[in-house]
Amino acid sequence: MERDRALARVLLDRQGRTYADEAGIRLADKPGPLYQLLVLTTLLSARIRAGVAVAAARELFAAGCRTPQGTASRSWQDLVDALGRGHYRRYDERTATMLGNAARLCLERWNGDLRRLHREAGNDPSALRRELTRFPGVGPTGADIFLREVQVAWPELRPYADRKVADAARRLDLPSTPEKLASLAGPADFPRLVSALVRVSLGQQSITELNRAAAAR
Repeated sequence: MERDRALARVLLDRQGRTYADEAGIRLADKPGPLYQLLVLTTLLSARIRAGVAVAAARELFAAGCRTPQGTASRSWQDLVDALGRGHYRRYDERTATMLGNAARLCLERWNGDLRRLHREAGNDPSALRRELTRFPGVGPTGADIFLREVQVAWPELRPYADRKVADAARRLDLPSTPEKLASLAGPADFPRLVSALVRVSLGQQSITELNRAAAAR
């Protein structure tokens, strides 16, 4: 357990930044930040580097797409241009269409407030995943991305960790169940630990180097 805690601390120190933080989203249980996370989730769901998705999200937010109303009021070309500035070019046209449709769905189905979606689905991850996949461009993988990140704002979901996180934990010889992983970090740090493990799964950190750093503590 001591080794596991040391490794968890190394992960938090080196890779413990959520994607929402990286995109400049001050995540809270409020309509604006929750919608911004949905935008980021849509971008991260494509087969594209996470850094590009984050950069594109920042450009969309700068262009006024911080709320579903803001996105819906932008033209399709405005969205394409913002995605292009973030170098999200391979999927820019299709993603611009999906973002516009998702904003309109959010407004029509939940009055622009994803807290309503949360209330309808409760704290059941399966129900939340099902509702999230209603949005264009958000499949099961995207729903997992959203739920991993949103537990910062929806602590009732903690601890939430999907298969990608569990696989990375096993590669590091850490406990792979959400409950046991949560015992290695405080409640506020658990979403950061989950993000760090996702980055390990993407090959952004050497497992050998992480183990070496943990052993040196």
